Amino acid sequence: MEGKVHWIDFKTLEDFMVDVFIGVGVVEEDARVCADILITSDKRGIDSHGIGRLKPIYVDRIRQGIMNPVTKIDIVREGPTTMVLDANNGMGLVASKYAMNKAIEKAKSYGMGMVAVRNSSHYGIAGYYSLMAIERGMIGITGTNARPSIAPTFGVENMLGTNPLTFGMPTDEDFPFVLDCASSVSQRGKIEVYEREGKEIPEGWVIGEDGQSRTDTSKILEDLVKGGAALTPLGGIGEDQAGYKGYGYATVVEILSAALQGGAFLKALSGMDQGRPVAHRLGHFFIAIDIEAFIGLDDFKRTTGQILRDLRASKKAPGQDRIYTAGEKEHLAWLYRKDRGVPVNEALQRDIIDLKESLKLDKYSFPF
Repeated sequence: MEGKVHWIDFKTLEDFMVDVFIGVGVVEEDARVCADILITSDKRGIDSHGIGRLKPIYVDRIRQGIMNPVTKIDIVREGPTTMVLDANNGMGLVASKYAMNKAIEKAKSYGMGMVAVRNSSHYGIAGYYSLMAIERGMIGITGTNARPSIAPTFGVENMLGTNPLTFGMPTDEDFPFVLDCASSVSQRGKIEVYEREGKEIPEGWVIGEDGQSRTDTSKILEDLVKGGAALTPLGGIGEDQAGYKGYGYATVVEILSAALQGGAFLKALSGMDQGRPVAHRLGHFFIAIDIEAFIGLDDFKRTTGQILRDLRASKKAPGQDRIYTAGEKEHLAWLYRKDRGVPVNEALQRDIIDLKESLKLDKYSFPF
């Protein structure tokens, strides 16, 4: 069961994460980047990619020696509108913010910019990087490959990562359009949330080796690593619900995250080699498009906003009282959370206490 949930303010958790990152060897400037990206996820209601990922995805991997806390970024190749970077298995959060900033700089000069990164690690919520472009009056696009978890249509072996293809666009509303989602029906982070809450996952999220849907959350998380279970692509199992579309989009992201920059792909991203953990060597790509190179920014925002308003005002299905557009629920989550903070359940409380004690961060006092 979920147990007692405590709400902790954003500043306390962000400061705590900064000190945790510093405590495991991340330089302070980079630690602040990492904490900012994670807390942004929590602010937007995306609990699967916020502070809940601090220990298992970042701290534990640094301690295992498969993620470098000090991020050394090398420029492999550069042109007027393009760049290829090598993150040297450092902090994907740091390398990715650097990469999107470079794409934005190039877009300001030439209308468009694209940066590809290889030998990186988990980069947090993809939407963060699209939001960076939006703040500069641009369209932001990004994607990343990940450790194998999705089975191709008609297959049961986990081959592709959840591979998000994310778009962000400014509007004339209080919130931008941000489509930030995996190319699978669900993703590991959401399954981890279900496990922390002691619940089974819905039918259709995961396929077993027998080709049937599975819902046994804890065992699924084990089998996703061992290869005994796989996530289903967007659309679901087989062709009838168009699962081949999600499979195709995941493959597009894999190619742009690996082939374009000479990076690792598919099974090479598993993080294991002959039974021992190794660096994941992920790849990412970032695209910034300067709207002013095409049309006035205010005109773009107005038209985009009207498209979204017309969609939300369209005829609703029986029993439904609201239609949403991408980015709206995250905005509503922020409005709800901005004076409350982050909900911290018992499983996450244990992680925070463990980090506090192991790193001797006695200046923090939590109500659990």
